[in-house]
Amino acid sequence: MTTQSPDRPLRADARRNHAKVLEAARLVFAQHGIEAGMEEIARHAGVGVGTIYRHFPTKEALIGALAVEHLRHLVARTQEAVGAVDAWSAFEALLWAAAEERERDLAMTEIAAQAFQGGLPEADALHAQLHEVSDTLMGRAVAQGAMRADATAQDLGVLMCGLGQVQSVGRHCPVPMPWQRYLTIVIDGLRAR
Repeated sequence: MTTQSPDRPLRADARRNHAKVLEAARLVFAQHGIEAGMEEIARHAGVGVGTIYRHFPTKEALIGALAVEHLRHLVARTQEAVGAVDAWSAFEALLWAAAEERERDLAMTEIAAQAFQGGLPEADALHAQLHEVSDTLMGRAVAQGAMRADATAQDLGVLMCGLGQVQSVGRHCPVPMPWQRYLTIVIDGLRAR
């Protein structure tokens, strides 16, 4: 994701700038969407635009880095949920937390889509890991009799992407789109009968 040689670690100041740029991009995109310009991100980070391009040669590379961070976060949260005694409650809480995070972040649906489109080796590996750990969590919920037996991690991914689209479109729709209602329907559809 950076122009730095992969086998040479970044200097301390370069690591700080890298982190500042990612944080600024996350905040600016969350507020204004991924259409926001690199100049605005640079201003927010307190660096020059050239600094951004030294770390991320294109805007797509910056979005890709955010997608990787998003996937790392999802994997960590899902791994944590796998350790819960009540797998269904942990699963349900995980879905609500993910949806609420996405609601606060204008660009997360588009960034997540970047993560799931493929082509970024690190994102692809994290996506496979997320799929595996989601299957584990869901398998525990099925074994405990709380989740329908035919539910899969692939189903979950499609359903959450659909919810993300509802949240994204709902921001600009004159008719309210109560994403909470739709998530409740999704959860109810995954519950064992």
